[in-house]
Amino acid sequence: MVPYMLCFQFVACCLLVLLYSLRSGSASSAGHGPRSYPVIGCLLAFYENRRRLLDWYTEMLAASPTQTIVVDRLGARRTVVTANPANVEYILLGNFGNFPKGKPFTDVLGDLLGNGIFNVDGDKWFAQRKLVSHEFSARTLRELEIAVLEAEALDRLVPAMEAAAEPGGGAVDMQDVLRRFAFDVICRVSLGVDPGCLDPALPAPRLATAFDAAAGIIARRGAAPLAAVWKIKRALNIGSERRLREEVKVIHEAVMDLIRSRKKERFLVNAGDERNDLLSRMIDCGYADEDIRDMVISFIMAGRDTTSSALTWFFWLLMRHRDVERDVLEEITSMRRDSSNGTYAGEGFDLDDFRRMRVLHAALSETMRLYPPVAWDSKHAAAADVLPDGTRVWPGDRVTYFQYGMGRMEAIWGSDAGEFSLERWLALPTDSNSASGGVSPFKYPVFQGGPRTCLGREMAFVQMKFVAGAILRRFDLRPVDEGRTPAFLPLLTSHMHGGLKVTVRRRKVETTGNGLQDAATAENRSSFFS
Repeated sequence: MVPYMLCFQFVACCLLVLLYSLRSGSASSAGHGPRSYPVIGCLLAFYENRRRLLDWYTEMLAASPTQTIVVDRLGARRTVVTANPANVEYILLGNFGNFPKGKPFTDVLGDLLGNGIFNVDGDKWFAQRKLVSHEFSARTLRELEIAVLEAEALDRLVPAMEAAAEPGGGAVDMQDVLRRFAFDVICRVSLGVDPGCLDPALPAPRLATAFDAAAGIIARRGAAPLAAVWKIKRALNIGSERRLREEVKVIHEAVMDLIRSRKKERFLVNAGDERNDLLSRMIDCGYADEDIRDMVISFIMAGRDTTSSALTWFFWLLMRHRDVERDVLEEITSMRRDSSNGTYAGEGFDLDDFRRMRVLHAALSETMRLYPPVAWDSKHAAAADVLPDGTRVWPGDRVTYFQYGMGRMEAIWGSDAGEFSLERWLALPTDSNSASGGVSPFKYPVFQGGPRTCLGREMAFVQMKFVAGAILRRFDLRPVDEGRTPAFLPLLTSHMHGGLKVTVRRRKVETTGNGLQDAATAENRSSFFS
């Protein structure tokens, strides 16, 4: 009889809690967060808005007087989400030490990134940051990037686009092209090897497909309502977690083989001064193989999808704003003419030329304001705290600053926050060397801010400007579906749902004093585009 009574009491308590929840559910954060109930949290609101989560969060943040909300999710830590620049500055700079990435974050990414710089805190992070800061400030690395960009663009990107511009060339998925290009570039700069991902005569490299699969599975880990689900699957080695283990094994083995091969090469031929890629330089610093592997994988993950994401949305926006495209093209053309003194070997730009491209810089910055490569970033509070807007934070709380929503806040950008406008950047007293274009990184945290500011931001802008110039000078892109507004997919890095299908035409531009000529002159090659 006792077991039955205990069972009855348990069921009765559950029913009472549910009844109370349904009758007294309340919105969090002074009525501006999602409606939350005991036990189930805001599960109902999440389900109702599951197909528009980013815009739903943006609306709640805009409605909050502090641009901050508190979210209680079933089976998850309490989450503070903010679009308030003062809070962002406090999290990233003012009380940086209290807001590490935290174990919940590093658990999600740990199988792939290990102890790489983007997945560690404390002394490990500081040591890697010091090394990487030194390497990224070296002019030899920036010069290597320019050389790699030149070769990849002229040998592969331009010929492939030229082939697509031929009669019957078909539609091009620019998102796919840009991701392939970025993967080749980051592998050549980071590893000193050429995967040939953009070569139409070759299948996609196994390393590239492994990164694709692993990143997708890890993104679903982070978005899972209950972390226990993927952790159980990992423990049992089933489903997506089994696939992740297989793909990570491919990545780890490929990078470790390369590390061993490079060490042997440098020992046998004393090639210490012949290579400037990051892998060779880290080997020279004496790091353990596993640490080098984790750092290299982190760089590949960061470099392959962020620039391609930004450029995909950049080209889509330019196709919708032809006046901006015209201004960008005029700046590129005139800058190239000035730099080359009438000769046109290669692209004709150096690092200083890229820094002076204010219109293109503004267009890229505005693109990332509306469509940031990373939609949000989260930390975890080490101790109780109070944010500048008065929001209380408890130990273990997840604290998220929401870049996607910040770019759409009228409280930050004015009544035209939803519009694509270069004037908000061009009207500023701009430091030409500033990657953020003169805007506070806490108002525009696309490259983070404070001690964790992205070290590769200048290299990212150089790559984006190089690609924009190489394509826009030569080709006129037209969307296959003029009326389509693509969905923004916030994976580990954002993607355009369905890709960016375009048709390609040769552009006529003034390249000499003798009138108009074809800007694209590369030889016709077979194309993987369809």
